[in-house]
Amino acid sequence: MYEKYSEESAGGLRILAFPCNQFGGQEPGSAQDIQDFVSKFNVKFDMFEKIDVNGKNEHPLFTYLKHEQSGFMINAIKWNFSKFVINKEGKAVARFSPTDDPIPKVEEKVKELF
Repeated sequence: MYEKYSEESAGGLRILAFPCNQFGGQEPGSAQDIQDFVSKFNVKFDMFEKIDVNGKNEHPLFTYLKHEQSGFMINAIKWNFSKFVINKEGKAVARFSPTDDPIPKVEEKVKELF
């Protein structure tokens, strides 16, 4: 999906990944460990430093995202691979669960924005 809609392909899609270790130790390594791991998969999108997405130390971006696109039953991020779609104006327009396959669900929402 990134290759199909990214800025390089004139679509303008940006994918931002924020590793988080609040879900059973899924991201225990350092930033370099995470970067080394994803390099095996030819990841070309932006990878950021590890952050908290819930709780008193949560990153302000996730405070905003959860406020704009609340979750089902509770507003917390329940697991890594939660996905948000943000339009070109910076407004969060959709939220998808970790189990939602980006293709077709997220892709359909992204296509609406282009």
